[in-house]
Amino acid sequence: MNAPAERLWVVDRVEGSVAVAVRDEDEHAEDVPIGELPAGSREGAVLRVPERDGRPDWTAAVLDEEARRARLRNAEDVLARLRRRDPGGDIQL
Repeated sequence: MNAPAERLWVVDRVEGSVAVAVRDEDEHAEDVPIGELPAGSREGAVLRVPERDGRPDWTAAVLDEEARRARLRNAEDVLARLRRRDPGGDIQL
């Protein structure tokens, strides 16, 4: 028997009792009741979510803290590279 597919999702934002989760591979967004997500889920959280019958099983999702930290490090590296390219001063149009 095959293991269920697992996908990475990121919590983009929380609006009241609903989290907006974005699938990593294609940026598809879904509204998910925050109560269905693992404790500690907040904006920026990376979730590993198994799929059952082609649908995310939010109640079986787990936080992936290492993936979250890796993404944060990558974003910091990109910002550092951009800052090094910035000549500073006012923009001349």
